Amino acid sequence: MMGDMMNVEVVVAHSERATLRVGDVFLKIDADQTRTDTEVEAMAMAPVPTPEILWRKPPVLALAALPGTALGHLGEPSTASSTAWAAAGAAVRALHDAPLPPWPGRSVDSLASRLASECEWLVANDVLPVEVVTRNHRLAETALRRWTPVFIHGDLQVDHVFVAGDEVTGVIDWSEASQGDALFDLATLTLGHPAHLGDVIAGYGTDIDGDLIRAWWSLRCLSNIRWLVEHGFGPADKLAEVAVLRSRP
Repeated sequence: MMGDMMNVEVVVAHSERATLRVGDVFLKIDADQTRTDTEVEAMAMAPVPTPEILWRKPPVLALAALPGTALGHLGEPSTASSTAWAAAGAAVRALHDAPLPPWPGRSVDSLASRLASECEWLVANDVLPVEVVTRNHRLAETALRRWTPVFIHGDLQVDHVFVAGDEVTGVIDWSEASQGDALFDLATLTLGHPAHLGDVIAGYGTDIDGDLIRAWWSLRCLSNIRWLVEHGFGPADKLAEVAVLRSRP
């Protein structure tokens, strides 16, 4: 019957991948199956709640929807409680304390090379004033030091952590999971939400170098703007990442 039909919602779509929602099922379509392989293996290893895998038929991965709502959204105030943010910090700590995945993450040299090329692009295309790029580039470079690798999510945007009340109900989008710097995950989670950094650190349970978190904020923003523009996420001057870079002292 027509009344039983469900709508198809396009969650995200660009030239590399697309995610559709049909009722309580998410269909992730990815041109690169190695990313999907990583996602499936990482979810199996992660000691935190993740979506149930319903089925997989390349290039499609079907996942069950998580209960609850996203902890927040970049560029918008979060309505989640401080306790929920602390719970997110505790979940991240559980992940970082877990055994390492068998595949490596990005090296310091590769991160530095990408940072330099992205800064050149930002200046060449007049996306940001030279002084803003230079200031943030200098800050970002301090994140590029030796670290003890942990199991990181790799793309722990605030949208990817789901909560119900004060409890974490799950974490989505594991295709960038790898070995890496713990502070990168914490910085990605709190990007654009500096007021909740203290809550996350309280839940994480150890002292954190706030300057390095801020360095990762600059590095992530500088490194992602071109990709976001080229994949249809809007003009550069409307991106939250640009606003973050402009706000840095």
